[in-house]
Amino acid sequence: MKEMTPLEEIRHSTAHVLAAAVLRLYPNTKLDIGPPTDAGFYYDFDSEIAFTPEILEDIEAEMRKIIKENQRFERIEVSRDEAKGMILEMKQETYKLGRLNDIPDEEEVSFYQNGEFLDLCAGSHVNYTKKIKAFKLLQIAGSYHRGDSNNKQLQRIYGTAFATKDELAQHLEQIEEAKKRDHRNLGRDLGLFHIDEMVGQGLVLWKPNGAIIRQELESFISSELAKQGYSQVYTPHIGKLDLYRTSGHFPYYQDSQYPPIIHRDCLTNLANEGCSCSELSNQLEEGEIDGYLLKPMNCPMHIRIFRSEQRSYRDLPIRLAEFGTVYRWEQSGELNGMTRVRGFTQDDAHLFIREDQLQEEIQGCLGLVKLVFSVLGMKDYRVRVSLRDPQSDKYVGNPESWNKAENALRQAVKSLDVDYQEEIGEAAFYGPKIDFVVKDVIGREWQLGTVQVDYNLPERFDLSYVGSDNQNHRPVMIHRAPFGSMERFCGVLIEHFAGNFPTW
Repeated sequence: MKEMTPLEEIRHSTAHVLAAAVLRLYPNTKLDIGPPTDAGFYYDFDSEIAFTPEILEDIEAEMRKIIKENQRFERIEVSRDEAKGMILEMKQETYKLGRLNDIPDEEEVSFYQNGEFLDLCAGSHVNYTKKIKAFKLLQIAGSYHRGDSNNKQLQRIYGTAFATKDELAQHLEQIEEAKKRDHRNLGRDLGLFHIDEMVGQGLVLWKPNGAIIRQELESFISSELAKQGYSQVYTPHIGKLDLYRTSGHFPYYQDSQYPPIIHRDCLTNLANEGCSCSELSNQLEEGEIDGYLLKPMNCPMHIRIFRSEQRSYRDLPIRLAEFGTVYRWEQSGELNGMTRVRGFTQDDAHLFIREDQLQEEIQGCLGLVKLVFSVLGMKDYRVRVSLRDPQSDKYVGNPESWNKAENALRQAVKSLDVDYQEEIGEAAFYGPKIDFVVKDVIGREWQLGTVQVDYNLPERFDLSYVGSDNQNHRPVMIHRAPFGSMERFCGVLIEHFAGNFPTW
């Protein structure tokens, strides 16, 4: 279990106080989970009572009573059978038994108790409720159990907590400022973009004023790419399933993709044969059925462009760039204006290089991202090096290639002269990456530009070039996107400048 920071302990404890207050006021409520988050905490409830802002005030008042009682947080370790009995006695089996089953066999099972409230929990917490000095309940939202829309929708209460009242006041002020800068409202008022229900959720319509901003950004980056020897390409919005089976995007990213497109004659034949949905899914995964997929990534098509002709070591590096539109199936509850969408355009590029060119080309990509942020006045950022988790089986390729790629990124990022941190388990399935996390004028962080090193896709697609020894050699790939996506980047810009764009 990851050790919590003191602030996370405060927020986790406040979530328990929230649940305790809800049960005092509404004893028949069923509890799910209540973790700390980067911005505060939440707890998911199944209640016949529809929570309202007025009820939120009552809950908050009850929480203050509990805090004033200075209840002690006590850890209780039990066997699994004892835990099951306790959950049944609490009449919280609806969700808690499932959460109990989630705990790995090798881990201890524990509850935390404060006052009369008892909850299945690994911890950790503050010692006493009076350690909770500053908190605020913020909003109510719908949330499906385990994030699955096939499950019952619960009521999620969000809140936040800080070590001091001054920090809380500053955070609440930031929330109010964020509301004023909300790109969804400014985008409407300034005539920048529109999301239309008839077109579809998460699909952005760029209006004339918004198109001007996008065109300016595209022209700026295109001129820089021309200086750096990039070649512009165009690829279709749809590709055969075999393309994405080879890359590993299908079925690996299946849950975040639009469903495959299958020819109607094939579907008719399968229906006549009595093929079930699960059988159809299995046949798609096994490659027994052909079909097409809305493009989830640009890289496989750029790879096929590289592979379309013989390459010499003298040709490398080959830098292919595209403003390529891709499609991802985001849950409707996760969509948010331009910053979380289902169709978006990446300022994408893929570099095919010799291994001896790797460090220089990474430096060039990082320099381009820094230039973009500097020109646009986004100078407060940090860098995250996302690495694989050696214990996970979600990654493709051999450890030797991963080590090379990770070491290359480590070496490159040290030259940036900025703070960076390594995060295990955050790499893409095919390679490690450097992410740029930008802080806007009110202190919020946004992950924007990215640079990735990839030894694996060249292997999966059997890419090669003829070396100086007249033998075939495997190129290395770099994936990079300074903006990330045009939609997300513009959404961040709108909020960063509050709609008052500078003259670039």
